[in-house]
Order: sequence, then structure tokens, then C-alpha cells
Amino acid sequence: MKPDNAPQALLDTIDADTMLREVQDWAAINTGTANIEGLDRMAGILADAFSILPGDVELIDPATVTAISAEGREFEKPHGRHMVLRVRPDAERRFVLTGHMDTVFPVDHPFQEVSWIDDDTINGPGTADMKGGLDVILHALKTFETMECAPRVGYDVMINSDEETGSLASRSLIEKLARGKYAALTYEPSALPDGTLAHARGGTGNYSITFTGKSAHAGRNPHDGRNAIVAASDLVLRIKALEADDITVNPAKIEGGSANNVVPDLAILRFNIRPKSTDAMNRFDEKLDAALAAIEADHEVGIHRHGGVTRPPKPVDEKAQRLFDLVKTCGAELGQDIGWKPTGGVCDGNNIAATGVPVVDTMGVRGGAIHSPDEFMIVPSLHERAALSALVLAKLSSGDHL
Repeated sequence: MKPDNAPQALLDTIDADTMLREVQDWAAINTGTANIEGLDRMAGILADAFSILPGDVELIDPATVTAISAEGREFEKPHGRHMVLRVRPDAERRFVLTGHMDTVFPVDHPFQEVSWIDDDTINGPGTADMKGGLDVILHALKTFETMECAPRVGYDVMINSDEETGSLASRSLIEKLARGKYAALTYEPSALPDGTLAHARGGTGNYSITFTGKSAHAGRNPHDGRNAIVAASDLVLRIKALEADDITVNPAKIEGGSANNVVPDLAILRFNIRPKSTDAMNRFDEKLDAALAAIEADHEVGIHRHGGVTRPPKPVDEKAQRLFDLVKTCGAELGQDIGWKPTGGVCDGNNIAATGVPVVDTMGVRGGAIHSPDEFMIVPSLHERAALSALVLAKLSSGDHL
């Protein structure tokens, strides 16, 4: 086994050509969150790739997830399976590493191929977010397993199929695997192409509120009706008034109604909130309940609430900051300048942090323009970030760094 005190040598142990080839192959497989066939194929490929590590690989069925249709009916949404690798589950000190195999590009999206932008940069669906990050996990752990410290610790790897739509089918799995871990690393791409990490994050919640009124003729007897769209509009004004410095509210869509001469008996309001603190999240939830009760009484409509906060805010406490500091120190030993900044974006790191486990959630490749056909990955960052993770894991495996 290699000694744990030769950080520069880590770069030479990682096969950059193999990493690039794997990312190109993986990015060529469409894994939009709704493409169950593509996700199933990708899950099998990942299971084979990670089976080289000394643990047990399992493909886990997604949790049941429901949504509200345009007709106001609750229905079940299908999702792909999640991959989990468990290595040395009985070790006293264990870590969790997470990533996602899904992308935002559906099976019929024109962005399906990988191409070169320049000698160091490729453009392709999911190359940065996050097929590149998945490959960083694999090769970081392959390198880590050659170190003297590796047998002393254990870890779980979780790669889910639904991160891009909020991890509703994997949230309970993420939280279960995170609890009790010494530290967590998540492999979203860097916040900036220079490798800057995302630090504190706000939270997010998505809601669908269904209003059931009573139809009537808009000319003959409009007062006999109960206008669901008016009730929904009333809620828009009430929730928008709940905005504050620590929370934003985005009413996104009202669906419902029919002909102009019919009082609408159905409306669905869909909206998103972005709380910056747990207090803001809880405060909004309480005031939303009060607003719904008032509207139900004032407009004499039925109301059904669906959804809520899917990713709680992620502050950075002292323990988490020590993990950031450790990543920065390891980066310096490898000649990488690591910084961080807060961001309004969310990811599975939010859910991990909510379990009390320190997490750095942008350990993936350097790249940018994610969620667009301009998405790119900086190729040298594959082996750079794999070396960084291997060294971080080695440091975390001994001593009390956190």
C-alpha cells in the first residue's frame, strides 16, 4: 500500500485518460430524470464500475412520489433506481459520498452529444453535472483504497436518479445513509470554473395548492358560484406579502378555468420558496397554513395542499467549516487554490447537513453553464479533483480533524 503522506504523487496514480473516456461514454447515455430506461442502463453501468471497490453494490427501488396533475388529481410519478455501495460497514469511522446520475435533458432534447471546445474543455450533457463528478468519486476511492489508512475506515456511496427534480424519491435514503457518518462529500460541480466551492446554501420548497370551488353561469347566476381562480389569486397576494430578507416567494403558475362565461370551479397554484434559514422556513409554513384556512372560509372553497420544503437551508457550522478548511489545506498540498462562497442553489448536501453531518457538496469537476446546451467540463479537473478527494479521505481517516 502507498503511504498516506505523499500528496503530489497522488496525481500520478490516477489514470486521467481512462477517466475522460468513461465520462464521455457516460455522457452519451441520456439520463433525463424521466427517462427510466436510460437511468436503468446507467445504474447498471455504475454498479459494474463501482464493483471494483471492496464492498457490496445494490440497486435500490425509488420511494413513492406523487404530484398534482393539471386536473387537480394526485398521481404517482415513476423514478429510476438508486445505486448504493457499502464498504466496511462495521468500521468505527465511516463517510458518505453522494452524487446523481440524472440530468435535466430529456430523451428528446437536441443536446445529446459530447464535443471538444478546446484542448482542455469538452461540451456535453451532464459532463459537469454530474457524470464527471461520478467518475471523480470512483477514481478517488480507487486511489484511496491503495493507501495504508483505508482499511481503518468505511464508507457508503449513494448515486441517486432524481436529484435534478428534488430527490423526492431518494431523500429518505440519503438521510438514512448520512446519519452517524463522520463526514460527507457530495460531487456537484464547483460553484465557479476556477474550483470555488459552494459554502452556505439556502433552502427550497415547491408547493401545489388545489382550490375546488363551484361552477355557475357567469351572467345568469355568478354569485351562486365559488370562483377557484379568485381564491388562488388571493393566496398569491398573501404569500407574496410573506417575503422578507430571509425568504423569497415565487408564484409560478395558476392552472384552471374553462370558458369565459363559466365561474371556474378548479384552480391549481404552483409556487416555490427559497428560505435562507430554518426559522424562515418554519415561519412561512405556519403563515401558509393560516392563509389557507382564511381563504377557505372567505371564498367558501375546498383546499388541498401538496408539497413543501424538500431541501432545508444549509448553514455552515463550526464542524462543517473545519471540513472546508481541511479541503483547502489538502488543495494547497496538491497545488490547488481552493476557496468558497455562499450560493442560492440547492443540492443533496442540504439534506445531508440537516442530519448534523458536516458536508462539502461541490467536490466534483470544474466546469460551468450547467443545465444548458453550453454545459462544459474542464478535463484536467477530473484527476485534480480525484486526487483532492483521495487526500481529504486520507486525512479524515486518522486524527480528529472535525
